[in-house]
Amino acid sequence: MFKEPELFWKNFRLGTELQVSGTFIYNGLYVFDQMEHFYFEEQCFDFLYNIAVGFERLMKVAVILLEHKPGILQEDFEKTLITHNHLELIKRIKAKESINLGKQHTLFLQLLSDFYKSMRYNRYNLSSVFRPNQERHHLVEYLSEQLSISISAELSDATPNEKNIKKFIGKIVGKITTQLYDIIYKTAFSMNIYVYEIRSDSKAFKIFIAKQFTFEIERYIQKELLVYLLNGSIDTRHIDFIKSIPALPFDMSDTSSYIEAILNIQKAIDFEGELEEIEYEHPLTKERMEQVNAIDTNIYFSEDYNFEDDNDEFDLDEDAVI
Repeated sequence: MFKEPELFWKNFRLGTELQVSGTFIYNGLYVFDQMEHFYFEEQCFDFLYNIAVGFERLMKVAVILLEHKPGILQEDFEKTLITHNHLELIKRIKAKESINLGKQHTLFLQLLSDFYKSMRYNRYNLSSVFRPNQERHHLVEYLSEQLSISISAELSDATPNEKNIKKFIGKIVGKITTQLYDIIYKTAFSMNIYVYEIRSDSKAFKIFIAKQFTFEIERYIQKELLVYLLNGSIDTRHIDFIKSIPALPFDMSDTSSYIEAILNIQKAIDFEGELEEIEYEHPLTKERMEQVNAIDTNIYFSEDYNFEDDNDEFDLDEDAVI
């Protein structure tokens, strides 16, 4: 039977830590999904940092549940958790539970350990100018060797980060993550604690419960919803309201890029300059900005609201008002 502080620690504090680890893993995979190629060093850093932190925190939850026993010297035990060595943490987990990782997974964990221990500080050293960017170099090297493909990280002929590469990373991250979560679940269940419970509307839910490690489903759903909104047999007051807002004269020849910007928020900023040019002749009034900002909020219309009458007013959810 747990003492109350230990119960709270393992059931709630570690539960939050599990959510945190899942969030980091989700964020890392999302960064990788958004990478068009491997030229930009900060994107490689962002991916490796998030996955490294996510794995480290996930492993430490497993280590605590597996190793912490009554009578253990708490301070000494906690000192053993001050490490960023992923392979050492995996070794401790393997000493208690079976975990099946191949060479590809071990090399990936070694990459994360090396990145977190030294690569991420490399640019603070003057000597870094004589070596290639470390995180990008080693990430590209890992992917090239494991997929048996040639990957260029030069901007002039950068290799696209295509679906096969994203699926490979998803499988590597997924196998490690799933096995660690399963160990946490089984261990916690045997202790009659519920650290493994994951909030259903969280990033961690996609990682631990849905076990989805790419964003193919989300991308497809976005496109289907766009098709439905444009072509579906819907005739709602909300759609009528959107249609009542006069469209700005964006460049008609750039349709595919506009759709890409709708589906990827990082692309939307590319059109800031065009919007500013349009604004010279078509000023963005406060009323228009309120209307446009209201599109994705709850809007309440009076029963006799006339979309054709500019004098009619509508009630906005307070979040819709800028």
